[in-house]
Parts: sequence; C-alpha cells; structure tokens
Amino acid sequence: MGHLQMNQRRNPTAKSLGEHKIIQLIQEHLTSMPNMPVPFGDDVSAVNIDEKRVAVLKTDMLVAKTDVPDEMTLFQAARKALIMNISDFASKSVQPTAALVGLGLPAEFSQKNIEEVADGLNAGAQEYGAFIIGGDTSETSDLIISISLYGTAQKSTLMLRSGAKPGDVLAVTGFFGKSAAGLRLLLSECVTSKTAKALVDAVLMPKARLAEGLALGGCGAVSASMDSSDGLAWTLHELARLSNVGFELEMVPVAPEVKRFAELNSLDASELALYGGEEYELVLTVKPERWNAAVATVEAVGGQLLPIGKAIEEKRILLRTEDKLVPIEARGWEHFKSEV
Repeated sequence: MGHLQMNQRRNPTAKSLGEHKIIQLIQEHLTSMPNMPVPFGDDVSAVNIDEKRVAVLKTDMLVAKTDVPDEMTLFQAARKALIMNISDFASKSVQPTAALVGLGLPAEFSQKNIEEVADGLNAGAQEYGAFIIGGDTSETSDLIISISLYGTAQKSTLMLRSGAKPGDVLAVTGFFGKSAAGLRLLLSECVTSKTAKALVDAVLMPKARLAEGLALGGCGAVSASMDSSDGLAWTLHELARLSNVGFELEMVPVAPEVKRFAELNSLDASELALYGGEEYELVLTVKPERWNAAVATVEAVGGQLLPIGKAIEEKRILLRTEDKLVPIEARGWEHFKSEV
C-alpha cells in the first residue's frame, strides 16, 4: 500500500466519508443542548419557547454544481432552495414564518441574474405563506443559496422520526419516480414520452406537501414522519432506524407516468421510485385505529395518503412480492459520494 493510500485510510477525505458520516462526526464534537425538543438526526431543529411551544429552525444549502441541472432557470433554482427547507417543515407539521438567505454569487453574475434569483426566492416563500426577512451575500466561485427557515409550533403537534410502532400503517403522500425519470430526460439519457412535461416539472418545479403535513399534525394520527428528499429507500431505512422498527412493503408507489417511461426506456420502474431523490413527499406511519381519520384529513386539504405497507418488529426493510420477501437496500442520494 502506498504512502498516500495509508494517509487516506488514517485521515479519510470528505468524498470517502460521505455526507451522513460527516454529520455524525460533527455531532460527536458538539455539546448537546439540554432538553432538546427535537433530537439530532431529525428533519429540523428546535428550541423550547415555553412548556408548550417551540421555535423550529432548518437550514439547507443549494449549490449550482450539485443541485441545479443546466436546464433549470435561476428563478427555479432559487425557488427550489426554499422548497428543500419547507418540505422538512411539512414533515414535522410546522408552518414556516420567515427565512434568512445566505447568497453566494459569482462575480460575473449580471443584475438580471440577481433579480431572477430574488424573484425565485420570493415566489418560493410566498407560495407557502413565509417571508424572506434578511440575509447575507458574498462572492463565490459557484452559485450558492443557503436558506435558514424559522417557524413556531405546539410541541404536541410535532411529527418526529422516532415514534413508529409495529403494526402502524406505512404511508406516503404521493407516487415516486418522477424526479429520477425527469432528470434522465433533462440529461438526454432517455427517449422522451407523452408524459415528459410532468416528469421534467418534478425536477424543475417541485412541490412541498405543507398542507398535508399541517393537517396531519393537527389530527394526531401520525406516529412518525420524514421528508423523502434523499430517496424513498433511504428514507424508509432512516425512519426505521430512529423508530427502532422495520418495514414490510406491499407495493412500491410508482407513478403511472414513470411506469410508462420505464417501459419505453427498458428501465426498472421500482428502481426509479425507490432510489431517486428530491421528490419531497412525506413518508409516515399512522396509528391503525386512526387511519380513516388521517385519510379524511389529507383529502380535505386536496392531498392523498397511500398505504404501502406496515411497521414490523424485525429490523429489516422488505418488499413482499408474489412469492417472497425482497430486501430494500439503504441507497439514495448522498453528497460527496453520489455522482452529479
């Protein structure tokens, strides 16, 4: 083994560590705040206001090189930066109130470019009832948009990742695979289809399930909840790990457009649905006795709740097919490791 390889083994790089290990390492060096209402590793962070209320915080960063396809406009990129954060608020049932923006701009950015970014930021915030109230700008070699989102909530309505119990219904707020298929279309890797616009729009103009999340938090039916932006499979593994359960899926919720796209391009539709990312659906578990109430609550705000399986005691993620149980791998998008 060469000297360089030995050095990398003793002191691995960010690329070899990957995003999840990096976060774990940083947390190990931090002093934990006493009585944190939301533990490390959930979708958001929070600070107690009083015995019943919390201030909820979230920050997420969009970087042009890794998060913005060439076909995405600056307006769409800036709007997406808000959606990334608002989706995490949706998964906890928190209404966003205000956002700060850390904006890194290349020196060659024109006034028109800057105005387009500003319009996208405002549109993303206003779409979900929030306001941009300040921030910071700096010169950078690539476009960077870092959002810090703020809101308040009742502790009793927060939907954490850690409450699922065996027997709970596993559900999602929509079908999966459109973002993965749309990205392939944008990269010209696949044959187009009649549903191409819906697939591409899933990448360029994603939606957060805020109305569904707020409604579910108020009805008390959800035992655990998480945003799916890192991919359905990875989300299932994280939700299971933090709730100390497993999941048995009866089906993979593949969007009809994705099934047709996969057939046309000789791709596996379930792979697109399980291992794509940035879909911003909610993946949650529902108390069985409250299932009908949860469905009615979501439908009342114009959404849908799809049952896809159940929580089980065995700590595995399995898909039931006609004749066997197939393990679902813990794969998904991960910064530093995943290829752009």
